[in-house]
Amino acid sequence: TFPFQGDLDLLLDSPSSLTVTSTARGTIKEKAGFKAAEDVVALRKAIEGIGTTEKTLVEVLTGRSNAQRQLICKAYQEAANRTLVDDLKGDTHGDFEDLLVALVTPPALFDCHEVIRAIKGPGTTEETLTEIFASRSNKQIKALSDAYLAETGRSMTHDLKSEVSGDYATTLLILAEGKRDESTNVDPAKAKADAKALYEAGEKKWGTDESKFIDILCHRSVPQLRQTLVEYKALSNKTLQESIEREMSGNLEDLLVAIVKCVKSVPAYLAERLFKSTKGVGTTESVLTRIMVGRSEMDMLDIRAEFKKLFGCSLYSTIKVFADNLADW
Repeated sequence: TFPFQGDLDLLLDSPSSLTVTSTARGTIKEKAGFKAAEDVVALRKAIEGIGTTEKTLVEVLTGRSNAQRQLICKAYQEAANRTLVDDLKGDTHGDFEDLLVALVTPPALFDCHEVIRAIKGPGTTEETLTEIFASRSNKQIKALSDAYLAETGRSMTHDLKSEVSGDYATTLLILAEGKRDESTNVDPAKAKADAKALYEAGEKKWGTDESKFIDILCHRSVPQLRQTLVEYKALSNKTLQESIEREMSGNLEDLLVAIVKCVKSVPAYLAERLFKSTKGVGTTESVLTRIMVGRSEMDMLDIRAEFKKLFGCSLYSTIKVFADNLADW
């Protein structure tokens, strides 16, 4: 089995020995009877033996929650006097290495590394920034921001300002503050007023007032925006996404459309990202790794269901075909 595929397969399927709680929508759970020391022995044997045993690495790391993996990392360093991340980097390569390192990295730090890679690599990767900031909650963005400061000694917004520009930058920086209204109450009158303001700023206006779209889409709560989408369709006979696609272009269009999609359903948005990544649209393996690892304990069951509903095939079979094609290269 191609190792990259095997690891992703296990992120899709919750091990039968684990108990799935009613509130969890992930496929990875805490392992019952977990003993970090035993896992460290197995991992060291897999890494230090003649030829790295990928099967053991995959089974151990995908069969534990991220919190348990952090305990494994701590115990590994105490036992080997080396970090598990360094040993994984030394003994594995390419996408498989990236996937294993992602698995043993705390979620906020992993997001932090993805943002750093997006803005510090050759050319800013707006697609990655759009995905992360459109789909993360306030709590996740705050944790990401804290991790960024600890990792770099600089504020995340400071670095973003130097890498992005225009209305895209304005929108991204508002999202990066992580201050979206989190009220669960819906004000129908406000939803109608916002829908009217959006219509008058776009479809009804000669030229588009982007600032009105940015303000409403970045600050209103998700339940409030869902009602606004309904009111907008009733008012304009178009969806808000259709209007954004007609009135705007480039990175700003992509980001505002991503926000609208995430308002409707984050799992559906991420399912679409996964589908496109397996079809060679945009960066491929890094998108797969980011979503599969990042959502494995959150809502992977919902992403799987949305994927099947949207594309008529399972996420598992799609990734298998994608991985088989990679292995044939």
